[in-house]
Amino acid sequence: MNRWLALALGIVAVAVGAVWTLQGLGYVGGSAMTDQRIWAFIGPAVALVGLVLLVVAARSRHRG
Repeated sequence: MNRWLALALGIVAVAVGAVWTLQGLGYVGGSAMTDQRIWAFIGPAVALVGLVLLVVAARSRHRG
């Protein structure tokens, strides 16, 4: 995977995961996802995938 693509997807996934978590916990309103506890579990999972993408992209930069 292209390093820049992995970085971009990682950043987006972390941001989306954070928003979904906050919506699931009821801190961000205005959505059908607000106060739905399932999003409080899905959000951190998506953010974790984003962090993994960021780590993979950062490590690929340092290879030979």
